[in-house]
Amino acid sequence: MTLEEMGKSARNASFILSSAGTGLKNATLERISCDIIKNSDYILAQNQKDITVARQAGITEALIDRLMLTKARIDGMAEGILKVAALEDPTAKVDSGWVRPNGLRIFKARVPLGVIGIIYEARPNVTVDAAALCLKSGNVCILRGGKEAINSNLALVSIMRSSLQSIGLPQDCVQILEDTSRETARELMRLNKYLDVLIPRGGVSLIRSVVENSTVPVIETGIGNCHVYIDKAADLEMGANIIFNAKTSRPSVCNAAETLLVHEAIAAEFLPRAKKLLDTKNVELRGCAKTCAILGENIKLATQEDWVTEYNDYILAIKVVENIDEAIKHINTFGSRHSEAIVTESYTNSEKFLQQIDAAAVYVNASTRFTDGEEFGFGAEIGISTQKLHARGPMGLVELTTIKYLVYGSVQTR
Repeated sequence: MTLEEMGKSARNASFILSSAGTGLKNATLERISCDIIKNSDYILAQNQKDITVARQAGITEALIDRLMLTKARIDGMAEGILKVAALEDPTAKVDSGWVRPNGLRIFKARVPLGVIGIIYEARPNVTVDAAALCLKSGNVCILRGGKEAINSNLALVSIMRSSLQSIGLPQDCVQILEDTSRETARELMRLNKYLDVLIPRGGVSLIRSVVENSTVPVIETGIGNCHVYIDKAADLEMGANIIFNAKTSRPSVCNAAETLLVHEAIAAEFLPRAKKLLDTKNVELRGCAKTCAILGENIKLATQEDWVTEYNDYILAIKVVENIDEAIKHINTFGSRHSEAIVTESYTNSEKFLQQIDAAAVYVNASTRFTDGEEFGFGAEIGISTQKLHARGPMGLVELTTIKYLVYGSVQTR
């Protein structure tokens, strides 16, 4: 099937799915969850093919971790689908309504966006998360995963399409590009005749490529150059635990911390304490001159490039700053507007940080790792939007809808 044909079938499927009731959509998700569990061995076998190819290609273990599926992760995906099914359907209610002086009754309702294209990299769980959220919100999706996960993704989509057919909905509510070439990806970016929105999830180069080449409206997601700032008024033990979690709990994801900023007044006491924890995970530290002076010559001297790099690995940039103002300036200059955190016991400084940092999620005394649809109570998210229109932060069901005005009259004319 050509991409043009996929677009046509997706558009036709969207007319059917958009009018499906909540009960039917939930039954579909429950069937998909069940079928994924039933086919775990098949999924794992296909995923192992991807892992083998990835290791042969020399892909880092941190990125292989993003690619790898286990029985527990498959169970988690299936459970995540059920959580999406249990969420409130944003299209099942009217947001508001009013009556105009001329008698017109106007209702503001939420409706699906329509057909959503999603371009993403080596994370098979995105295939299931994206499809589940699209189905629950009444949207059809055309998926384009990375070549690293092609066998895993094809297996998962095949199962979901069979589930759709068994429940009575069009298989083409969920489609995937088997061709992972850049040329086909660019063709998808220009499929504005059929796509209503395009969502890229991945690194800087992927996001830039989509933004520069797409004729379809784009929602930017995924780039996470996140910071943790340890203030002069911080509880140092708390700060060490927070940066340890933000950096090492899963360094390959977009809400992991990439840069640590430390107030100069407590740097000499805090940095050795933090290093002791980070050393347990063999985190490579790249610090400014002041950091190197405190921690010793075995710390690499950071370059300008380190301040803008999303490592997705056990690497952390460190900068000692003069005060909170320098920390805020650094973050707003080099950050990706994803997630930023301050550790402080000062109410004044926490409020200043919250107000002046330009990011989708700003934390006080908590790890950046919480920027996640499920952690925020949205269920699985389609991505973390780092822009301001039309959605920002974790994108759940509501962010996959738009507005339609339903107007009832009685022969009103103008």
